[in-house]
Amino acid sequence: MNQSFTLCIATESLEQDAQLLGVTTDDLQRIDIKVIADIIKQPALQLRLTYQITLPSHVLASHVLASQLAWPVWQQSRVKFTDYLWEETCLECFITGRTISGKESTIRQQTAPYIEVNASPDGRYALYKFKGYRNPATLPPTPLYDTDGLTRVAINWSDSVSQPETSIKSELSLVNSSYQYERRFSIPITELPNHKYSVANITVEQIHPCVILQFGERSLYFASQHASPPDFHNHDYWSTFEL
Repeated sequence: MNQSFTLCIATESLEQDAQLLGVTTDDLQRIDIKVIADIIKQPALQLRLTYQITLPSHVLASHVLASQLAWPVWQQSRVKFTDYLWEETCLECFITGRTISGKESTIRQQTAPYIEVNASPDGRYALYKFKGYRNPATLPPTPLYDTDGLTRVAINWSDSVSQPETSIKSELSLVNSSYQYERRFSIPITELPNHKYSVANITVEQIHPCVILQFGERSLYFASQHASPPDFHNHDYWSTFEL
């Protein structure tokens, strides 16, 4: 069983982005991003996230975008906690333990704790904990610690990525004239009663996978739903966790 998300591009600056990148707005909207969430139990209980990115099938657009996309090669030596990953190509996921919607949304967001996960395709990562909407506002945010209060929570990269570089599949593949990219990692979770899970004592009730793709000096933002202007932290656009 898994939960699938289809991400779409934020459109506020779409025309300008397309012009600067040398493609059409349709080309940018055809960037296909899917995120699959599932629960794995071996070797330990984890929430696994698989990010699949496919550039548009139009041959010229694919080549133009692929030549500008900053998609770093995965390296074991780079696997460590690193701040400010959102300033470059970044795979992200937000998790909260309170379902927030309706008229009380704005008020409840201020006091609903949540987690932000950042992962660079090259292996760097960060997990942060917020007490409420963008609280604390200091940068970098507060790291997420395990239940012992001492150990920073880390992600686990999948075996298919964590092999020596010579045995990894090509960083991009041309299939049906489309460039495809994929990364998979997991987050340690704890099973709770009533078929629920938690991450470092935060129950997983809402989830919001997102992606930032850096093309040259332009950052494009992808999520299943967008606030305007784009704001990944806005709980109104998060999905109910269904696993």
